[in-house]
Amino acid sequence: MTAPDWLADAVFYQIFPERFANADPSLDPQNVVPWGSTPTPDNFFGGDLQGIIDHLDHIVALGANALYLTPIFEADTNHRYDAKDYFSIDHRLGTLETFHALMAECRARGIRIVLDAVLNHCGDGHWAFADVVENEADSAYVNWFSVEGFPVTAHPTPNYRTCSGCYYLPKWNAYNPEVRHHHLDVARYWIDQGIDGWRLDVPYFINHTFWREFRTAVKGKSEDLYIVAEEWRSPVEWLQGDTADGTMNYTARDLILGFTADGGIDASALAAGLNALHAEIPAGFHRGMLNLLGSHDTERVLTRHAGDVEAALLSYALLFSLEGAPMVYYGDEVGLTGDNDPGCRGAMPWNEESWNTRLLDGIRTFAAFRAHQPAMRRGRQTAVALDADTIAIVRSGGDERAAVIVHRGEGTTVDTASIPELAPLDADTVVLGPLGTASLATAASPGSSA
Repeated sequence: MTAPDWLADAVFYQIFPERFANADPSLDPQNVVPWGSTPTPDNFFGGDLQGIIDHLDHIVALGANALYLTPIFEADTNHRYDAKDYFSIDHRLGTLETFHALMAECRARGIRIVLDAVLNHCGDGHWAFADVVENEADSAYVNWFSVEGFPVTAHPTPNYRTCSGCYYLPKWNAYNPEVRHHHLDVARYWIDQGIDGWRLDVPYFINHTFWREFRTAVKGKSEDLYIVAEEWRSPVEWLQGDTADGTMNYTARDLILGFTADGGIDASALAAGLNALHAEIPAGFHRGMLNLLGSHDTERVLTRHAGDVEAALLSYALLFSLEGAPMVYYGDEVGLTGDNDPGCRGAMPWNEESWNTRLLDGIRTFAAFRAHQPAMRRGRQTAVALDADTIAIVRSGGDERAAVIVHRGEGTTVDTASIPELAPLDADTVVLGPLGTASLATAASPGSSA
């Protein structure tokens, strides 16, 4: 079984709901800070689901047709990776009815929704863990977690297993059949509410036996549902047809940013790395890769490029040229900046006068080129280094070919007719420069015009 076919045509937009848009101030917590304040690990800005609904047209105009939402379930923190109840929408985001309204508005625009499956751990406010704290060994849920003794203590060191030592994130005992039953019920419940798939948070902390059960439960609902695993290393272990359909492609991110932002690798190393990664991925899973440059777990794209908009545009040209679904993290498209967590979780600026329109227009151009060229979405990928500073990503499918050529230097001329992988394109020569120029080229099918 391979990745769902619709992913070949998908462009994702990632939203951190608490920081996207505050449309319903009546839901704000008492300690809400003004929109646009400096993000901290603990503060709340008041973003909600209605805010997403109100700005769906911005997402569509960008060229995206799929959303990945970080957790939306009842929790205590702004990031909500500490679920208290997986079957309830967080009261500061809205209600189940609001979620259904979001689903309906997305469906009307052809947008799919993927939610975050945080099943390695919950929050210390979760009802099952709270029961263990209160009733200790007599709790019906004592074996849902790995508690070493009583009373349950969080400080100075938790006497229960956690996620990465974080006291407020007790780790589920995934070997317990009752826990697995709970998790699979969560997966099926939200599928029944209309979602299109799950992103697996830190899946490498749970055994593959559970994820095989998870896949069976999800795909039992529909083979068209998407399962994408968070993975920062090689994706191969998740692409055997028994767990995920793809992974978050941090490996491709590292390669692209090494070329456009850090200057640590040249075009030859980038092409070799991309081709090696492509060869690693089993057939049928390339379209399932979720390709990204930034996320809630990284510094902002423009920040990584030290504010160089033209260099950032090169990275987006490469992102939209790869096999797999490109993903834009909210705010990156308008030049939002910030270091890693919590800096990367700032409020989306809705004053358009503050937007970087050069960046926004560039990303829209790349998305449109991908949308209008079938080969860019469904063609097989090859990376070719033209010189130390110039790389072409060629996509070939059937009789159609397309290429994105990226140059990070001061200017050069590429004779496409002399490069077998590029000929025949619609122009024999492509002139690149100044810094930050990305050239888009296509080859026509026989009997058609380019």
